Amino acid sequence: MAFGFNTRALRIPHDPVTGAVVHPIHQSTTYVQDDVGVLRGEFEYARVASPTRTALQHQLASLEGAAHAQTFPSGLSASDVLLRAVVRAGGEVLLPNDVYGGTYRLLDKVLSQFGIGYRVVDQTDLDATAAAVEAAPAGSAIWVETPTNPMLRLADIAAISELGRAHGVPVLVDSTMASPYLQQPLALGASAVLHSSTKYLSGHSDALGGVVATNDDALAEELGFLANAVGAAGGPFDSWLIARGAKTLGVRMDRHCANALAVAEMLQEHPKVLQVFHPGLPDDPGHELAQRQMSGKGGGVVSFRVSGGAEAAARVARGTELFTLAESLGGVESLLDVPAQMTHAAAQDSTLAPPDDLIRLSVGIEDAADLLADLERALTAA
Repeated sequence: MAFGFNTRALRIPHDPVTGAVVHPIHQSTTYVQDDVGVLRGEFEYARVASPTRTALQHQLASLEGAAHAQTFPSGLSASDVLLRAVVRAGGEVLLPNDVYGGTYRLLDKVLSQFGIGYRVVDQTDLDATAAAVEAAPAGSAIWVETPTNPMLRLADIAAISELGRAHGVPVLVDSTMASPYLQQPLALGASAVLHSSTKYLSGHSDALGGVVATNDDALAEELGFLANAVGAAGGPFDSWLIARGAKTLGVRMDRHCANALAVAEMLQEHPKVLQVFHPGLPDDPGHELAQRQMSGKGGGVVSFRVSGGAEAAARVARGTELFTLAESLGGVESLLDVPAQMTHAAAQDSTLAPPDDLIRLSVGIEDAADLLADLERALTAA
């Protein structure tokens, strides 16, 4: 029987020993063997696999419509292992021109030392993307981040995946900002989809993790091998917290999206706001694509540029009460970030640097009227 998204989110197997409805935290790092080299079950050592992490992997694979999911201790460790599994020395990663600062740092400062290059492409321009794919050396990959962080630009996953297939270039999609509830990259042709599960999947700002899902058996095997080889194994408590959070992903995302759209509409009308970025707005460049690709919703993040430059952005950041000044996104509480000086500082001296007057809001699930009033006060005071 085929179940809907919210039903699948809840279908984690109960504990077969005790019958506990909530899958337990298995804190053990090692498991008894019946004889030398003879496992009693499927587990031997927690770096390789653990019951809690395995349960999470099955849950997240189901949410992505994937055959396989491999979890990691952070989103960046997931990115690192995925890129090492796919991209060969001498190849390059085709990056969007508005990529998460941590991804840029990983490629620019770390993977470049191992012969993995990168090229920045405007992925909203399919002609430019096609030209870059055609020119890409062997062993390359297309890294799609949609919506992007922090400018919320959208890339057409289906069209880019078609380009990738035509030239034998894998398409890897960072779908963190959308979550599996809004966007299903594998169904649109992507080779793999990645999330920082710290964000919407966990949803409560209390667990660190990452996940890669794929239908490619060989890639899944390589991901598992590398995760074990480099020790990129998420702990049982974080895995349990992410699994618990993912159970309510659908209902949370509905509220995040509704609140974010209300905030974006208010900001559009404010005299101190220069520009608002949110795919749910009808005049946003990504709006039509969001209707097709993101379940018709714009997501829970809003970015905007404020009149008065970096100093005005800092004054707004200091002036909010409900929007807490902190990095990260996707939690139930509303957060405010000034990317140029916070989450994207690693890209500050590059062509990927965000504007210094940009503010990114991770809109939580509080009462919308309270969030609007909080922003109105901060903008007026700034």
